[in-house]
Amino acid sequence: GTFSLLQSSHMSEEAAAATPPTETKEAAPAPAAAPAFSFGDPSAAPAAFKFEAAPVFGAAAPKAEEEDDTAAEANLSAEPNVHFEPLVQLPEVEVKTNEEDEDVEYKQKAKLFRFDKDANMWKERGSGEVKILKHKETGRYRLLMRREKTLKICANHHITFQLELTPNAGSDRSWVWSVNDFAEGELKSEVLAIRFANSEIAGQFKADFDKAREAMKSCETKADEAPAGDAPKTE
Repeated sequence: GTFSLLQSSHMSEEAAAATPPTETKEAAPAPAAAPAFSFGDPSAAPAAFKFEAAPVFGAAAPKAEEEDDTAAEANLSAEPNVHFEPLVQLPEVEVKTNEEDEDVEYKQKAKLFRFDKDANMWKERGSGEVKILKHKETGRYRLLMRREKTLKICANHHITFQLELTPNAGSDRSWVWSVNDFAEGELKSEVLAIRFANSEIAGQFKADFDKAREAMKSCETKADEAPAGDAPKTE
């Protein structure tokens, strides 16, 4: 029995000697906490989230684009200045109305009528500006009226002392007179009537017309109208 105990004790020592000792591993250090991401401070952002934003407004143009713009401007300045001469040279033509030697004593818009004897009715001759003109040298007066837009003459005659305006059917803004008119290029006996916008304008026209009549008293010719060779001429 004693041998068995000794043998067991010896075997226990050998088993203890054959079993490797248990290794004690040190715990790995805990990783450091990553800094919190901040929108206000880009430098505080983690390395994985750092970025650089390009400016949107006011950014400088790339050098290549600046060079392209410079080259384009150089090409534009190098384009030839082409000038084409007209095939036909038209000289300037001075248009005369034969009013250059006259002063305007009166002018106003009105509507003119002529009495058609054959049809026994009044017909409109035109609307436009009627003028009383005084010649700068001779001092003679004439009445001239042109149609608006076309400027075609619808009344053109001298004012003499024998001419007299009469009311048209009792109207206070219309006048009638008989005259040898030269509107159509030749003297022609006409009965004309003129109508204004209101009685005040019509009254002023008669006053200036009568003033011209009175001024003609001192003229040498007291004829009812000037002869054909001395008819008023207007282009």
